[in-house]
Amino acid sequence: MKCLVKIILFITVVLLSGCFGSSHRGAVKPLKSFASVNVSDINFQDDLDPASLESAINHSINYYENSGRNKVYKIVGKTVTAGQLKETLNEFRGILREARDSGDLRKKIASEFNVYRVTGSDSAGSVLFTGYYEPLLEGSLKRTEKFKYPLYRVPPDLIKKENRVGRVKDGKFVPYYSRYEIDAEGVLQGKNLELVWVSDSVDLFSLHIQGSGKIKLEDGTLMTVGFAQTNGRPFRSVTKFMLDNGRINSNEASYRHEFLRGKSDREIYDVLGHNERYTFFRFLDNDPVGSLGEPVTPDRSIATDPDFFPEGALAFIRLRKPVFDKEGNIKERVDFSRFVLSQDKGSAIIGPGRVDLFCGFGTNAEYTAGTLKEKGELYILLKK
Repeated sequence: MKCLVKIILFITVVLLSGCFGSSHRGAVKPLKSFASVNVSDINFQDDLDPASLESAINHSINYYENSGRNKVYKIVGKTVTAGQLKETLNEFRGILREARDSGDLRKKIASEFNVYRVTGSDSAGSVLFTGYYEPLLEGSLKRTEKFKYPLYRVPPDLIKKENRVGRVKDGKFVPYYSRYEIDAEGVLQGKNLELVWVSDSVDLFSLHIQGSGKIKLEDGTLMTVGFAQTNGRPFRSVTKFMLDNGRINSNEASYRHEFLRGKSDREIYDVLGHNERYTFFRFLDNDPVGSLGEPVTPDRSIATDPDFFPEGALAFIRLRKPVFDKEGNIKERVDFSRFVLSQDKGSAIIGPGRVDLFCGFGTNAEYTAGTLKEKGELYILLKK
């Protein structure tokens, strides 16, 4: 989901070589960020329940059976098709059900799978993990004095042209309106583009960053909204902007929120307008979906750069996570590991050294996502 603020990625395609059958017409994406590892060196402990893992696996299998069925990758010099990735998931799901304990699971993985570590983007091969979540906002289907900040649907004058997003002005294709122009100058007002109105502009900005969330109406009804399109403008970190200007002293999202609370709309827009990217939304019938068009599973779905990691693939992660007290303060950070599925992408998730973990919905998910910034390890499993 992250997430989630989306970008349109330009993928350089390589035609399939003669060793492929005619049934694989997708483009080969050479992914050069993997190194083979000894399975015996990895303790495949999983800190979550197996039911959530199996649910996430099923979503990736559905992707490989439908829109992702022609995907083909090059991993460590080997060709990996969507069919092989699907076989990996089916095989893993079977041994997951049969394994007696973690030791038995490790033996079965060593017997049936090749494991590769993502080399990351630093000399130690580490991957930087962050988190995203599904916010909950108060809202109304009508504008009121309390609910005055709109979520917009995709405007009809927004045009996708090749790999660019913009609009036509005086016969010329130009960039679409920026965040500041939309929020502060109101260029989209009066065009009947509002889906719903919410009560807090800072929370709305968080929804833009996360890409999906829930709106609780005054009668208690929960409505789910999700990413539809962006204005095509560049994503720039508001938190980094505030740190660089000395307005906050921590990169945790909560500090940004606290600084902006109580400020006027103009002061808030002056800060948030630093990030020109703007997200347009749509109503969702079910829970949010990731970039595969499949639902994302809390704590099991990750966002990666599809230029460096195959979409839908089975992965294993090791890093630290925060543990909170009742007031939401971090008590400690503890080591954990688990199996996850690559089922989303995000505008800030670029290169082999970045992963965004979907932390779910609600307050605890917000706390975790807002404070998760850890270096860790990322592995991919492939059936032999």
